[in-house]
Amino acid sequence: TAGIKKDIEKLYEAVPQLVNVFKIKEKIGEGTFSSVYLATAKLHTGHEEKMALKHLIPTSHPLRIAAELQCLTVAGGQDNVMGVKYCFRKNDHVVIVMPYLEHESFLDILNSLSFEEVREYMFNLFKALRRIHHFGIVHRDVKPSNFLYNRRLKEYALVDFGLAQGTPDTKIELLKTAHSEGQQGSCLQNNPTVALGNGVSVSVTAPKQIAQQSASKAADKTSSSLSKIQIKQGRGGKEDSVHHFVQRSVFGERNFNVYSSTHQENSSTKLIKQSKMIDVSSRKLVTKKKIISTKAVSNGAARKAASGCPSSLTCDCYATDRVCSVCLSRCQQVAPRAGTPGFRAPEVLTKCPTQTTAIDMWSAGIVFLSLLSGRYPFYKASDDLTALAQIMTVRGSRETIQAAKTFGKSVLCTQVVPAQNLRTLCEKLRGTNSSCKRSQGEVPSKSVNDSALPVVVDKPCAPEALGKQIQHLKSFQEGNGALEIKATDLKGWDQVPDEAYDLLDKLLDLNPATRITAKEALLHPFFKDVRL
Repeated sequence: TAGIKKDIEKLYEAVPQLVNVFKIKEKIGEGTFSSVYLATAKLHTGHEEKMALKHLIPTSHPLRIAAELQCLTVAGGQDNVMGVKYCFRKNDHVVIVMPYLEHESFLDILNSLSFEEVREYMFNLFKALRRIHHFGIVHRDVKPSNFLYNRRLKEYALVDFGLAQGTPDTKIELLKTAHSEGQQGSCLQNNPTVALGNGVSVSVTAPKQIAQQSASKAADKTSSSLSKIQIKQGRGGKEDSVHHFVQRSVFGERNFNVYSSTHQENSSTKLIKQSKMIDVSSRKLVTKKKIISTKAVSNGAARKAASGCPSSLTCDCYATDRVCSVCLSRCQQVAPRAGTPGFRAPEVLTKCPTQTTAIDMWSAGIVFLSLLSGRYPFYKASDDLTALAQIMTVRGSRETIQAAKTFGKSVLCTQVVPAQNLRTLCEKLRGTNSSCKRSQGEVPSKSVNDSALPVVVDKPCAPEALGKQIQHLKSFQEGNGALEIKATDLKGWDQVPDEAYDLLDKLLDLNPATRITAKEALLHPFFKDVRL
């Protein structure tokens, strides 16, 4: 198109060294921090070689650019990790030149992959993760679009280290500075809350905050009528929120929304605003008559309101469906949250300041979940706590609460949400549950009833309306999973071994300390045939 041609011309103007070396063909990718072009380079032998040119946005921090380059040069070039050929710079424009790997779109091939291809795909992903984790690199953005796959050649490449961070013992020198900066900040988090629907809500706090809480006073009678809550995203780094809006997502904005912004406010209604943190030592109460609305009052106004609170009173909004202006005024806990929505680990969603290579393994688990269920994206949420609530519907609320305690967070949920059987869930979504051949002696997985499926409506509704939502989700599943599947078309999906779901369970371990590592995953029984 004319727009892409103009972008190519601008790139030639910004980095004139490229003109004599590369012939840029087309733009093949665009993200928040860079654009990627396909180009050909004329070699001394006379042959042409395809290259991928990554043009970083001029506002990128020099340290971040240098760290990405060092990740590619030190860890790249083997074990399915993308390497680097050249790097060009002119003023504030930087172009990284990498080998080009022709690859398929994950969404296009998702339903045509055989089970053996999925096994090989995951094995090669873990090889790449083992490689970068060996060097103390946390990728932070593991997802299908960052793991290139050539189906015909069976070639793979983990790409895009733009968000990478280092572990405390990282071997990438330039990531050490970034790591030390990321560990600053020690404020405690307040208790933002999110509604799961049907009267279920979730809130996250730090344990020390609970210890400092005085006995909670009775909440306003009017505020108790709020069964769902609107949450707005706090200020944070830009994130890649581009998704395919297709009917493959298990969770989506259409059937998993938080409280509608069209709700009518009254004089005693308080709505919640996310991402403000509390300093327990100076906690004070704003009078109940004070009205705080996320629509009418800005952050600044909330802070001013908090500064005038009586010093003798303590906050009583803990574990209720509201947050007072005092809590809104607290300093924010600094914790990395970079990554793509739907792939973030629980410790990232709850702003745990200590994050390890385990967050990449969680993301790999989400990729595996998509492959086994045939749904992509599997999770899709508008904010971090909605994302945590969606995880609960699969992994269980009690399990999430218990795991959060291990990394210093307290998660509150108004109802118990049971964990689902992973085999049953994936087979139901893929549409193979009725025709799967189970191994002899295997105990059938417990069935998942429709009420266990995640449904959150935009506004309070009658039971018959909720029934329609569930029926819609049921027919939606049936429409996407072939009801009549011939044995020859199953491509091994009728014989998925228990080892596959055991590995998935270990990847989606809610506790990062016990979550399986890439090295351990490669030794898992699921890959015994691939290793041979």
